[in-house]
Amino acid sequence: METPTVLIISDEADFSRRITARWQMERTVPTFTLLSGELWPRFAVDVFDVAIVGELRRDVLSVVLEPLHSTGQPIFCVCQNAATAQLIRERWPRTSILRPGDPQETTHWLDTLILAAAEAVHRSRAEARARSAESACAALERQAMLGRYMLEMRHSLNNALTSVLGNSDLLLLEPGSLSAQTRAQIETIRNMTLRIHEIMQRFSSLEKEMNVAAKQAERDSGKSFAAAAAGD
Repeated sequence: METPTVLIISDEADFSRRITARWQMERTVPTFTLLSGELWPRFAVDVFDVAIVGELRRDVLSVVLEPLHSTGQPIFCVCQNAATAQLIRERWPRTSILRPGDPQETTHWLDTLILAAAEAVHRSRAEARARSAESACAALERQAMLGRYMLEMRHSLNNALTSVLGNSDLLLLEPGSLSAQTRAQIETIRNMTLRIHEIMQRFSSLEKEMNVAAKQAERDSGKSFAAAAAGD
């Protein structure tokens, strides 16, 4: 899976620098996308795992937070102003707000932000893996359903192929009644019918092989369980 992406949006250049520098101290460092509030409307990023929003002008706040909130991804907002923090809570309730307090004491809130954001990244990636696994499982279920249907219909298809093959053979037994072109066409139909029959036979062989493999796996699993129980 690709490296996670953390989106940082702030009008303060030092804000992004402090966050990226602090995150470099962690074991896992994501990819960072840095934007200012002015650049966000023109260079909106659709794919990210976590967004961190710093100080922005009041008129830019809605432009930034509205699309971020609609993505469903985790959002952290570092906000000094109490009125702005209350506005964010009311309009974008999924946003986690962090109020730094004394600007001179950045270590505490920065550590808290990195810890919470890193955990959000891990959770976001785990959810992405879960969705990917669910999608793959659904695709396998569809394929399995198609395979079962083909196996169930193979007898009917074989009967139809037998009829086509039999009638082709009967027509070819009377060479004088057919033109060379018609005879060639019937021979093509006969050969393709035999080819389809071979494919259907292969389906049956695969089914038997898979059943044998499944039974062998069950026996091996039973032996392993019994050996583990005996060891206990």
